[in-house]
Amino acid sequence: MSHPREIDTLRRQVQYNCDVADAHHAGDYTLCIYLLKMREYFRWERGLSFGAPLPSDEIGNWITEREAHWESLEGESFRDIELDGRRFSPFDAPAINRHLLPRGLVYSGGIGANGKPHFFLGRLRERHLHDAFEVLVAEDEMARDLTAPPAMSRQETIFVRRDSIRRMIWEKLEEWRWKRRESPLARAFSVYDFENDLESALESVTDTETRFIVWHEIGEVEAGRLLGETWHEMIALLPRSRIELMLRAVRDHLADCVSTLPKLLEEGSEPSIHFYFGNLQAMRRELFPSLLRAYDRWLEGDDLESLRRVAGDGADHWRRVATEAVRHFDASRPEESADRLQGLLESSRL
Repeated sequence: MSHPREIDTLRRQVQYNCDVADAHHAGDYTLCIYLLKMREYFRWERGLSFGAPLPSDEIGNWITEREAHWESLEGESFRDIELDGRRFSPFDAPAINRHLLPRGLVYSGGIGANGKPHFFLGRLRERHLHDAFEVLVAEDEMARDLTAPPAMSRQETIFVRRDSIRRMIWEKLEEWRWKRRESPLARAFSVYDFENDLESALESVTDTETRFIVWHEIGEVEAGRLLGETWHEMIALLPRSRIELMLRAVRDHLADCVSTLPKLLEEGSEPSIHFYFGNLQAMRRELFPSLLRAYDRWLEGDDLESLRRVAGDGADHWRRVATEAVRHFDASRPEESADRLQGLLESSRL
């Protein structure tokens, strides 16, 4: 598949499925989040650099056209991927990649948060083993959907999307530039010369943060093995609410305490520690205040031992909370289960 026409044919197939996924799920976001995602989607489609100004009128017309395209696909289903004279389910990434990886391409198709399918096709930048996991690092994405997670895991394969990591860092940088207040992100960004050499600074942060994103995905796999399929069923059946946000935060904390934080603290990179705490979402901060207090003590001159101790305590605590949540859940009575889970989660802050 070295011929440009063959690559473009594959790209069009993958992009079709991306568009169908967006036709079904683009409306899941609040208006503010939706518009932010559409701006960055426009930037990707047009091949614009992060520092390039975005033409407002052109974006408005593009959004109208894109929404009309999605509307035309609302009743459509995903199509198989035709490759080397064979047909593959778009979710059979292992089989598709057996054909693509030797040719320097990488593909992923899977189900992400809130049951939304995600697909992408990109250039293979790197392929290596990380403990027992195969890590596939993609860049120069040729097909993608509106939401582009920085990393995903499937069994023992971890897909890392450098374009998405760079975009995530760019969005955090823009957020900090708007507010210009002291924060963990401000401390992380101050180490890099974003004002004078944006591209080099983005590349440096991406290189650093990719390692820890891989470790988070490894933690996600380990958490999945512990919690089993009941956890996914529970998330799917419970109404979208504060309880769902809390459950997702519990699993993220478990993944980080067993994998990400030990590696982060072992390396001791100050910008990476700041960046980690700058990325903690509101619910995660609410559930784990002792971790934030340990970070504050470190800022005041304490060594990393407090953070290590809290992370160790967190591994046991969040494993116990997540296991209890699964035990409390009854798939035949999700609403009653939600009431029981509410009490458990509200009393589980650490």
